[in-house]
Amino acid sequence: ELRLGPAVATLDQLIEAKVPEFDFVFIDADKTNYVNYYERALNLVRTGGLIAIDNVLWGGDAADPKENDEDTVAIRALNDKVRADERVTLSLIPLGDGLTLARKR
Repeated sequence: ELRLGPAVATLDQLIEAKVPEFDFVFIDADKTNYVNYYERALNLVRTGGLIAIDNVLWGGDAADPKENDEDTVAIRALNDKVRADERVTLSLIPLGDGLTLARKR
């Protein structure tokens, strides 16, 4: 099923419609909305389901305090949020530009 439109609004529609839970969600979109996508993905994925988040190392900029552009700050905020989130267990894989795997508890 293909849905076209702004991702946050589309995810909100899926949550509101109480669609069946997903086994897997892959996040790779505009970085400034990563936290929004992550929160919505947690609402949509089943317990034991997996959320994969791409580009979490952001070419190393996520770990460089001198880099403070909007995308880098957003990725840093997401990384901090996911790391502290007790709703998931996670692993950050330094593959490509970084991939976080968060398994919903």
